[in-house]
Amino acid sequence: MQADSTLIINKTIQFVKATLEGAEAGHDWFHIERVHKMALTINHVEKGNELIVSLAALLHDIADAKFNGGDEEIGPFKAGEFLKFIALPEAVILHVQDIIRNLSYKSSLGTITFHSAELDIVQDADRLDAIGAIGIARAFTYGGYKNRVLYDPEIAPVLEMSKEQYKNTQAPTINHFYEKLLRLKDLMKTQTGRDIAQKRHEFMLTYLEEFYAEWEGKV
Repeated sequence: MQADSTLIINKTIQFVKATLEGAEAGHDWFHIERVHKMALTINHVEKGNELIVSLAALLHDIADAKFNGGDEEIGPFKAGEFLKFIALPEAVILHVQDIIRNLSYKSSLGTITFHSAELDIVQDADRLDAIGAIGIARAFTYGGYKNRVLYDPEIAPVLEMSKEQYKNTQAPTINHFYEKLLRLKDLMKTQTGRDIAQKRHEFMLTYLEEFYAEWEGKV
């Protein structure tokens, strides 16, 4: 990455850290940092535009809709305003906004009209942070934040949901594994993402097996 690009990334990191100070622990700066690192790892193989990948990874949760009254445009707007402030070209700004707009799992439940290699890379990086050991930790962190029960055997997972149903679900956290997390392995767009996802997916299956055994008092 060239010197001017490094300066842009450093300014973006400072902005994101300040904006997300005090954020919910599953969507805080450390989440952003992990996604950014993973996006660069994937991009090293997949060869997307590194500046676009970095900016989109760093800004993808700058204003997550679920913490902003369901407003799905506030994230792209805030990212765009920042990128305009640091005087980036319009084409870069629009590309980053389109990635943010189409990145989330719930977006995939609607109509996707934008595609790019950089979207695939950042989306895979974000989805990888939702599975495996950290993904499990994040799921229960958010469930606690929303005061959801861990598990209720009487409430079955809903395996087919519309975008609106997904946005409004109040299901137990364990249901989230079946409604989203265990599906992510097969939704990876890059070969690098698929390779990494396999191990994390298997870890979640092992975790669930242990969870149910402990729930039933088995040894």
